[in-house]
Amino acid sequence: MNEPRVVMITGAFGALGTAVARRFRADGARLALIAHARVPEWGTKEYPAPHRLIGGVDLADPAAARGAVQQILGSDGPLDVLVNIAGAFRWQKVEGSDIAIWETMFAMNLKTAVVTSQAAIPHLRSRGAGRIINIGAGAAARGHTGTGAYAASKAGVERFSEALADELKDENITVNTVLPGTIDTPANRTAMPQADTTRWVSPDAVADVIAFLASDAARAVTGAAIRVSGRG
Repeated sequence: MNEPRVVMITGAFGALGTAVARRFRADGARLALIAHARVPEWGTKEYPAPHRLIGGVDLADPAAARGAVQQILGSDGPLDVLVNIAGAFRWQKVEGSDIAIWETMFAMNLKTAVVTSQAAIPHLRSRGAGRIINIGAGAAARGHTGTGAYAASKAGVERFSEALADELKDENITVNTVLPGTIDTPANRTAMPQADTTRWVSPDAVADVIAFLASDAARAVTGAAIRVSGRG
């Protein structure tokens, strides 16, 4: 019998991370769930051993990320799939803005993906093949008022993914980006109470695309950026 795939997910306890974890669990994967947030009470109940969960990790810190990956996988444990979901959104205009917000967006949206990928690549190699799937944003295609820092950082995720895909193309490790539109989450509904949520994309729909990119059916897809926008 084949061993279950090992799937690591960052930002695993948010709305999208939860949907992605459940999707891979339904496929029989063994999960390694990492987040900056603490592990929620439901986490260990829903994901008992052999799944592994760790919270309170600053994934923008290389030492912290390496330590978390080693703790959750072991020093030379195998990994099949890395899904970088960790990130955040802040709205502010450029004029008079706090430059710290720009630094925060780049740290949370781009640096976390770079640092975690660096920590995970040796583990992906141990399987002789692997998948890295990064979460960008449809909004990164064009900046709008108040979204400059967010859009710039998410555009960086797409360029980073392309560069890493080229770097790893001869090692049977694919790297792709998913670009969701507005995701139908409780937080987005609270922030945009007047929006037409029927045009948003569900976390489960995004998770299905991620699962496809992680599958053998997508073995020839690398360096791609796939928009998942619902009817938005």
